[in-house]
Amino acid sequence: MVRLPHVALLIETSRSYGRGVLRGVRRFIAEHEPWSVYLETRALESQAPAWLESWRGHGILTRTGSKAQARAVLDARVPAVELRTARFAPSVPFVGVDNRKVGEMVVEHLLERGFRRFGLYALDSEDFFRERCANFVDSLAERGFACDIYAAPPHAERPAHWERQQDELTRWVRGLAKPVGVMACTDQLGFWLLDACKRAGASVPEEVAVLGVENDESLCTMATPGLSSVALDTQRTGFVAAELLARLMRGKGRRKTAPTFIEPLGIVTRQSSDVVAIEDELLAQALRYIREHACEGINVDDVLRTTPVSRSKLERDLRKLLGRSPNAEIRRVQLREVQRLLIETDLNLTAIAGRTGFAHVQYLCESFKKQFGQTPGEWRKR
Repeated sequence: MVRLPHVALLIETSRSYGRGVLRGVRRFIAEHEPWSVYLETRALESQAPAWLESWRGHGILTRTGSKAQARAVLDARVPAVELRTARFAPSVPFVGVDNRKVGEMVVEHLLERGFRRFGLYALDSEDFFRERCANFVDSLAERGFACDIYAAPPHAERPAHWERQQDELTRWVRGLAKPVGVMACTDQLGFWLLDACKRAGASVPEEVAVLGVENDESLCTMATPGLSSVALDTQRTGFVAAELLARLMRGKGRRKTAPTFIEPLGIVTRQSSDVVAIEDELLAQALRYIREHACEGINVDDVLRTTPVSRSKLERDLRKLLGRSPNAEIRRVQLREVQRLLIETDLNLTAIAGRTGFAHVQYLCESFKKQFGQTPGEWRKR
């Protein structure tokens, strides 16, 4: 008989987040050690199975949503790792997304596009929702900007009266000073916010730019227009949690460890925020050209040939708006695309350099390390 660790996965299959975590767990199993796994079709609200009370397995990975489920996991008396919230069982090691980084990413995204008015479609039904909303507001305040907040009811993602909820949201959208950049706490709220913009007659993204969180493909691509969203590194979260559980099951880790937070991957830009909100049309034209052509190896002279503005004015206005020079903005767009290709493809650095406008791989590596403190290879591995 092969001695396999028996592991229960109490992770929802109904949402993209849980499915991403499960893919990460699967990757760990494939790369390291076989497990005998219990997995069922679950919703986020599903409770622990009744048999867990008398189960004699070896470990549990759980996304816990209630005190009852937390108690069932603790009563099983096997190593466990929590992937949703530490609120119900603080003694269980926690691995999750660093929601404190989410709001900051959205702020940078909107500021880069010239927005100076901001809104938040907030939700406080979970600790991590409150964290990402607070981080968005705090990041704006640090830069001297206020935020108009619309607080969704506790069960906004499962409304009892959807039309009434949409009517209230539409009134809020109508009252916003525009142009405005708005973060929705989840993709579900972002989907409904775009619907409210249509009802309010607000143009997206020109008047209202919208970003969600989680990058749920079904919601983001079904939305009209397509919803930009913060991509969470769910696969890495699942992999790290499985790795920790494996150590605990071997008796090589402490049951109580500091929480592990996984940084988001970045923002997937779709039509809902793909705009430059700048009143100076020439400056907007220059930035649009940079973002569309930076990876073709352009320089500042190319920008000036397409935009009737002097070099000194472009330099001065761009520094005032973004805090960097036109050349630095070109490089920033190139390096952002390098990051995306490192994450989403297996292309080597020669191919990535060719696709992002770098004439030499060495210069790409030097620029990348100067900007991010790591070589492209180190960054990809991490």
